[in-house]
Amino acid sequence: MNHLEFVAATSIVLFIAFALGWFAYWLLHRFTRIAGADMGEVDRLAQSLHEAEEARDQALIYLEQRESELANHISQAEAELRAAMEGLRDARQEAEEMRAYIERMNAS
Repeated sequence: MNHLEFVAATSIVLFIAFALGWFAYWLLHRFTRIAGADMGEVDRLAQSLHEAEEARDQALIYLEQRESELANHISQAEAELRAAMEGLRDARQEAEEMRAYIERMNAS
């Protein structure tokens, strides 16, 4: 291989490498670029996502507050039920004592 053939082969290889690099750059740029209109769409989607996250956070806070209120209401209802059951138990015991007293009075 003489000097002229070596220079020609090297030039062809370098040109092919340049063409492949340029083509790879063009493909990469083509698939990853975001146009101005697309950027507006991305901004709108980001804003919508942010609003949805805020709404979710507010819903979770409301749900926690409501759950706390309901748990408090249930505990109050259970306390009232226990008090009513104790009152009923006392009333039954008193009624039983009154029956026994009346039966003793009628028997004598």
